[in-house]
Amino acid sequence: MKNTVFTGAATAIITPFTENGVDYEAFGRLIDFQLDSGIDAIVVAGTTGEATTLTDAEHEEVVGFCVKRVAGRIPVIAGTGSNNTAHAIERTKTACALGADAVLLVTPYYNKTTQRGLVASFSAIADVSSVPCILYNVPSRTGLNMLPETLCELADHPRIAAVKEACGQFSQIAREFRLCGDKIDIYSGNDDQIVPMLSLGGKGVISVISNILPAETARICSLFFEGRTAQAAAEQIRLLDLMNQLMLETNPIPVKAACAAMGFGENRVRLPLVTMEEKNRQKLLELMRRAGLEV
Repeated sequence: MKNTVFTGAATAIITPFTENGVDYEAFGRLIDFQLDSGIDAIVVAGTTGEATTLTDAEHEEVVGFCVKRVAGRIPVIAGTGSNNTAHAIERTKTACALGADAVLLVTPYYNKTTQRGLVASFSAIADVSSVPCILYNVPSRTGLNMLPETLCELADHPRIAAVKEACGQFSQIAREFRLCGDKIDIYSGNDDQIVPMLSLGGKGVISVISNILPAETARICSLFFEGRTAQAAAEQIRLLDLMNQLMLETNPIPVKAACAAMGFGENRVRLPLVTMEEKNRQKLLELMRRAGLEV
């Protein structure tokens, strides 16, 4: 088994914005909230962090800020993937130089590629990385599904350590576990599938809901790993409606609204995203209150 980047729950953290740029004051407080709540890792500048609308300068600043704020207490994983492999290589080099503990590489979107192209692209990025690489399979966003056989081939690369799996197809995921064995760690990319993924042998989750409920999300994983499976499942079921509401509109639209309600920056996303419809936001706030949050 390669070195595991983290076990448990990692927060795919938002990037708070002001009208003029990144709100680092709110970002710092949100990072501190994650650390104080016992989260196991942070993913910065990923999908939830609106990485595709960050300039290269902002991306470097956001990753560097997070690394410094965390100060080695938990792993920081930087999203450096792109549909342009050359761009992903440069962002990966920068993240490594800034001190990120790992990088997250999404499958190429829009121009997509073949399965053979996935092997070539991910291998080219991993070749220049000095830290472990976590692949990210999310066909609903990219239009491209990384097949289990492709993942198994990529798992032979010494710096490809894990996959964030958000295909949602458990027959495919089970095949990944069977083919890859202990060559690669598999994380859930969907909050509503944490316990099922752990039951197949998953190492944890890269989570959206943990932006607002980090302790509770980490607890789902810790309960499972302690052998208290029924309690882990009960916790996931208790939060299921809120998990689903956070995906009612395109992520991170709802979680940005949720974080703003908790005082972590403005309810602001960058175009082409727009803020959450008010009727949906009110339902989100209601579910947050039911979960014990004061909003």
